[in-house]
Amino acid sequence: MQIASFETHPDRYTHWTLSVDGPVARLVMDVVEDDGTGKPYVLKLNSYDVFVDIELADAVNRLRFEHPEVKVVVVTSGQDRIFCAGANIPMLASSPHAFKVNFCKYTNETRLSIEDASETAHQKYIAACNGVASGGGYELALACDEIVLVDDRSSAVSLPEVPLLGVLPGTGGLTRVTDKRKVRRDRADYFSSLAEGLRGKRAVKWNLIDATFKLSKFETGVQSRVEALLGDIPDKPGASPMAWTPLSVEVGEDGSRRYGFVDLDLDAERRRATLTVRTPDAVGPTTAEAAREAGMSWWPLRAFRELEDALLHLRFNHLDIGSVVLRAEGDGEVALGVDGVLEALKDDWFVGEVRHYIRRVLKRVDVTSRTFFALIDEGTAFAGTLLELALAADRTFMLDDPDEAVWVAASPLNGGAYPMGNGITRLECRFLGEPEMVGQILERAGEKLVTPEAEELGLTTFAPDDIDWEDEVRVALEERASLSPDALTGMEANLRFAGPETMETKIFGRLSAWQNWIFQRPNAVGPHGALKAFGQPTAATFDWERT
Repeated sequence: MQIASFETHPDRYTHWTLSVDGPVARLVMDVVEDDGTGKPYVLKLNSYDVFVDIELADAVNRLRFEHPEVKVVVVTSGQDRIFCAGANIPMLASSPHAFKVNFCKYTNETRLSIEDASETAHQKYIAACNGVASGGGYELALACDEIVLVDDRSSAVSLPEVPLLGVLPGTGGLTRVTDKRKVRRDRADYFSSLAEGLRGKRAVKWNLIDATFKLSKFETGVQSRVEALLGDIPDKPGASPMAWTPLSVEVGEDGSRRYGFVDLDLDAERRRATLTVRTPDAVGPTTAEAAREAGMSWWPLRAFRELEDALLHLRFNHLDIGSVVLRAEGDGEVALGVDGVLEALKDDWFVGEVRHYIRRVLKRVDVTSRTFFALIDEGTAFAGTLLELALAADRTFMLDDPDEAVWVAASPLNGGAYPMGNGITRLECRFLGEPEMVGQILERAGEKLVTPEAEELGLTTFAPDDIDWEDEVRVALEERASLSPDALTGMEANLRFAGPETMETKIFGRLSAWQNWIFQRPNAVGPHGALKAFGQPTAATFDWERT
């Protein structure tokens, strides 16, 4: 399924309504069953597809940048007796395997963005479940800070994927139940195999929800939770609305994309892409006021918005591309200068939001199932924040040219501004067995580290000279293209997240494992599998062997 755009606007929302009243916002989910686009499925019972989630992701970003005054976001349904029925089953049953996996990954990233907004933007989310919340609908509620369920004798929360569909919750439901809400394992086992789910006092006692109110008192009960949260959330001094304006992009006939500071070039024959981020000509704004005046055109925000858009198009629209060459071009000193501004003004609301946004985009690189090779040669600018791209790569190649020095540089931002999903920096993850190297590199922040020094400090995988450079890079890319993409996806996902495990890494690691296995097993997607049989008069037929 080709996706033309990952951008939208509240004026164009089809399935959500966003309204803001002072410190409280409401996100109302009222999914249009048939939006007239010719989809081979109908979005009944507030079920969702990727286009519903694109709108939700847009709303979360807009609330952070356009409505910093908002402290509490109430997520609810515009339909009677149904909060959300989760991912649309006919959509999943009819979609290719790769789309199912990418859909679940994108949806989980959106759930993580809600949790990040709570943690770093102090915008708390309340799921006001005015009806049944099942499967992905309950997973949406799980991403919120609080879950309030109506007590109308029929509404329940459930994760029915195992008993009804022969798969697992696709956006981290099992992990959030145990790791986030701390539900006991035995209770989680019962709950996750109970198709009808739980409601009322038992759901509260087991910590599956935070509160339940009779229908006549539901709105009052939700409001009481809103007011309780409002009293605990600090104001954001100096925060002012910042319009989330659309990107400008030129799309080539082959799908290549040209943005202001990012290029995505495709080489279909070699199943390869080149993703280039360019520095601006000058450092630009050096005060918070000037940065706000620049707004969405401020280079660090604009460049990483463009990078995110390119990554999403690569994931969904170019499945045949297996390897991505990462390049950062321009003036490394300018990149370091921008980092200096990002660090000096980190306590400003807008600058802080830009730093958090960059962090989230870099995480998208980490979990993108493509090989990333960073090429560092003449004219590249892998410095500071842009060095993170090289650190995120599976391998780095740095030219050792005796005639023209090639260099990289760290900045203070490499020391903690952009932690990975495992909670540590990319430097710490890289040097898990040599932690002293992190300190040595950060002590030399701002210093140009030429190829021999960078190699000594472990910042590059290989350092070919100018004679061997082209051949070594070519051979490495050709060898990569000859390997099984399935095996590479598994290998890369295993190797990228060394060190501690967090709820986030558990979710992505487990999703990668089960989706690439259960989603292809006949018990789930075969002619008589549970996904195919769902809603049909015949029951699923299972192969009963345990493997």
